[in-house]
Amino acid sequence: MSELLDATLRRFFAERRETHHHDADLWDALELATEGGKRFRPLLLLSVHEALGGTDVEVATKVAAAMELLHTAFVVHDDVIDGDRVRRGRPNVSGTFAARAAAAGADPGRAAGYGDAAGILAGDLALAGAVRLVAGCGAAPDVVTTLLDLLEHALKVSAAGELADVRLSLGTDGADLGTILTMEEHKTAVYSFELPMRAGAVLAGADAATCDRLGELGRLLGVAFQLRDDLDGVFGEEAVTGKSAISDLRAGKCTPLVAHARTTPWWPQIAPFIGDPALGEPEAARVRDLLDECGSRGFIEDLAAGYAEAARGVADAVGLAPDLQAWLAATAVRRAA
Repeated sequence: MSELLDATLRRFFAERRETHHHDADLWDALELATEGGKRFRPLLLLSVHEALGGTDVEVATKVAAAMELLHTAFVVHDDVIDGDRVRRGRPNVSGTFAARAAAAGADPGRAAGYGDAAGILAGDLALAGAVRLVAGCGAAPDVVTTLLDLLEHALKVSAAGELADVRLSLGTDGADLGTILTMEEHKTAVYSFELPMRAGAVLAGADAATCDRLGELGRLLGVAFQLRDDLDGVFGEEAVTGKSAISDLRAGKCTPLVAHARTTPWWPQIAPFIGDPALGEPEAARVRDLLDECGSRGFIEDLAAGYAEAARGVADAVGLAPDLQAWLAATAVRRAA
């Protein structure tokens, strides 16, 4: 399954490289951005497709590759939005091009601008590629139309969720836990879980009721996953998760962890550290201790477990095989970076 997926992505990039120096560099950086992760979104699509009796593996694999390109586009753009230059322990697209510009003698500001331009353009190429792969996957025309509708819906919802995430990080509206959970559902759950699960079901010829239940399952799993991701963003080990355990605090990310802490008597001690761009590891360690003491860490862990348990109930109702359920549960409670 993964071998065919890898081959499909390699062929996609090989067919699109141009001889012009900058074009080739951009495609090289974009292809590298698709490597190193567990590719659980395309594997989720393929697993659901197989579980529901789907037989056209080649068509499903093309759509699965589109899921990986969509994820790559969001990751590359997200790094630009967050000002990050590293992903999975190595320079990301923006970091790669910014470093090249700096090495060529550009001043830091212009080098950073060049890197961000490369990130935006590479993400655009990945988005266009995802749409192209779905449109040309070879499924029946009505199935392709449905898949494109699902993809467009995921794009619209995810864009709204990303913008809401940035807005909430401004710290101007004191959003409550429910608002933040909705943002996380929109930003992550819809494209990471609901979209690939629905797409796998559509490709397998599942009925509308099954597709809807799988969409519900995907949203529950996606929120559980994002809650665990938020915990990793503060308490995780970067060598294990691939995610910094200090950048979310420095950026002032308005996560459910922070929203809960805001309601506790410990908040006045925590607040000065949230959003401090100069936050160091000693201060971050103090914040972690306070988040433990005030009960926020335990609350979010329990909340993630509750979403995962609700997801298991839906999976049972749909009749998913136990081995697939076990894989889904593991995905929801561990970062898949």
